[in-house]
Amino acid sequence: MNKPKPRDLSKSNAHYQKALKRLPLGVASTFRYWGDDRTIYVDHGKGGRFWDIDGNGYVDYRLGYGPAILGYADDRVDAAARRGMEVGGVFALSTERELAVAERMAKMVPGMDLVRFSNSGTEAVMAALRLARAHTGRESYLLIEGSYHGLFDAAMWMVNVEDWEPGDNRNPEVVAYSKGIPADLKTLAHLTPMNDCDRLRDVFKQHGNTLAAMLIEPIQGNCCGISASTEYVRLARELCDQYGVLMIIDEVKTGFRVARGGVQSLHGVTPDISTFAKAMANGYPISAVAGREEVMRTFRYGGAAHGGTYTAHSVSLAAAEETLRILDETPALETIAAYGQRLMDGISGILSARDITHSFTGHPSMFGLFFAEKAPDNYRDWKKSDYTFYDTMAHHLHDLGIICEPDSREPWFICEAHDEACLADTLAAVETAVDMTVEELAAEKANA
Repeated sequence: MNKPKPRDLSKSNAHYQKALKRLPLGVASTFRYWGDDRTIYVDHGKGGRFWDIDGNGYVDYRLGYGPAILGYADDRVDAAARRGMEVGGVFALSTERELAVAERMAKMVPGMDLVRFSNSGTEAVMAALRLARAHTGRESYLLIEGSYHGLFDAAMWMVNVEDWEPGDNRNPEVVAYSKGIPADLKTLAHLTPMNDCDRLRDVFKQHGNTLAAMLIEPIQGNCCGISASTEYVRLARELCDQYGVLMIIDEVKTGFRVARGGVQSLHGVTPDISTFAKAMANGYPISAVAGREEVMRTFRYGGAAHGGTYTAHSVSLAAAEETLRILDETPALETIAAYGQRLMDGISGILSARDITHSFTGHPSMFGLFFAEKAPDNYRDWKKSDYTFYDTMAHHLHDLGIICEPDSREPWFICEAHDEACLADTLAAVETAVDMTVEELAAEKANA
């Protein structure tokens, strides 16, 4: 086959060498480092595409891990943000727009009585867990294996399946996934597999009376879009009620993306606390903790502390007000889901024509792709699956102008601005990347 001409990344490579002298790994976040000669630096973005400093254009399915739900530099949202600038920035005081945004959120998500704003998904989940502990008087909590709830010590625990084999009567060891996490915190974190109802019942029977909260992403935003069944989510709700545990549904990635009412509305479950962030303001920094009144009023003097200098910034609030209006009052979400479905169908057609086994998980607006007949429904099965084909294909897609996360754990995100040209460019690149991957893996096998 005729291989495409390689990208020119000379400017990005040169900038990386300069940035490395002042920034660890040459970037502002560890996850933006893709290798010494493949880390890219963005020049600008518009719609469903961005361009790097070398002039390479990309159709983007990463979208900053999901925030750009309407597309980059959306004219409507950016105009609103400029109006927010006229307010004056940060006062360490409230403005009227806080209530307007909270009212819109409460209209969209059933059971959301009260709202508090923060700046990032991590901050929102930190506040939600602190709130649950303050309200219940308990300290420990339950996490679902494979979930991601931000970069703070209490959430950074995972099961180590490297030395664990399926069928083993022992559960994998719980370990921190970063250096610098105090080992003493491990005693407070309990983990259980997604979609295993029997194990969920067992962990509540063993620890339920000591749990302040159960945190769950019904669509795992950092594990391929692996999804909980409605049966599992509803059982979790029942067990939380039975044991006096607060249910926290983490909608940082799914909120206002998979449905106006969030993923919780798709399962018909109302949590005690929800967290939102990514899609709230089309990329402007804002997040929220929301929930039922009795719990949320624990945010008070003498109760759970919450605040932040930049919380409810005038620019982010104005952007959120307009973004949520668009998502609530226009068919944007239907447009996004329809494009995602067409993209999945197109990818499936390419793979099926080559007899390549595959499957999808998640939602059309944020889906995961597996090269297996049946997609795993829990982290243990994903970790033991073979994602070599995906990782190799992603490498080629970048060279062909399509951006997906090079780590197969991150879903493909869709925005309203993805159009027919994006779809055509994507499917043409996928077809080439698949053929290149087949050829490369066959050569490696022959030379092994």
